[in-house]
Amino acid sequence: MTQPTDIRGEHLLAALSLAASGVPVLPLRAGKVPFGNCPACAQNACGGRPTMKTPGPCTCPHPCHGWAAATTDPDVINSPTWRQAWRDAAAVAYHPGGADLTVVDLDNAEAIAWARASLPATRIVRTTRGEHWLYRGTMQSANAVRPGVDIKSTMAYARWLGPGTGTITALPDVVGGLAVKEPTTVRPVAIAVPALAGGGECPHRTPTYLDRGIAMAERRITEAREAVHATVYRTFLAVLSTHGRCGCLTEAHTARLFTAAQAKGESARHCTDAWTNALTRLGL
Repeated sequence: MTQPTDIRGEHLLAALSLAASGVPVLPLRAGKVPFGNCPACAQNACGGRPTMKTPGPCTCPHPCHGWAAATTDPDVINSPTWRQAWRDAAAVAYHPGGADLTVVDLDNAEAIAWARASLPATRIVRTTRGEHWLYRGTMQSANAVRPGVDIKSTMAYARWLGPGTGTITALPDVVGGLAVKEPTTVRPVAIAVPALAGGGECPHRTPTYLDRGIAMAERRITEAREAVHATVYRTFLAVLSTHGRCGCLTEAHTARLFTAAQAKGESARHCTDAWTNALTRLGL
């Protein structure tokens, strides 16, 4: 694969280098925002949500789904479609959660002073207004956990501003605790389960067939390392395409799928949206 030199070479080469080290990358426009949805994905046409930071399940080749577009595939990063994005890009971003990282984003001097007094030493990257403190491990992303402090890890992106200085250390409990508002439990959501049109018997010969399918779906969601929302949607779609018309799905089955998705950071609302979109896609 030849390296292009006629486009934003500094951004593209940085992205390829990061991807080679296992860091999922994506281009950012001016203003530190992702690229807008392509025409095929506009107005939620791809089946997902049109917002940038919580992108929908789309497999189009455009880097237009925020953090979920982040990839380590050099053929995608260096593809003609992405080259156009790199031409217009103002910065390189990456998905910290996909690289098993958490970024503590400190926006001002007061936030930095708090971090120095409260957090264990780790790698530090200078930013235009403050510092990024990088820790090994992932957690739920959250904004404004303290004045001037954001957490960027799963389902989020951060600008690449260089390798920084210092040794990355393990994610401490004090950082994990910043995103905890109150004790919560994963709760299954009551959801419509399609019944066999006109009644009739389930065509599956034994309950084991369905149980095995649900277990495989749970595993697929649990093992997702990036594009979690897209994985959840595609998994729901696969389950419903196989079992959605025979009436064998129960709320217990959907609860298992929702629990697996919420354990990966999806909210109950996002799970419901993905399930509803899958039902609509299949005409159920």
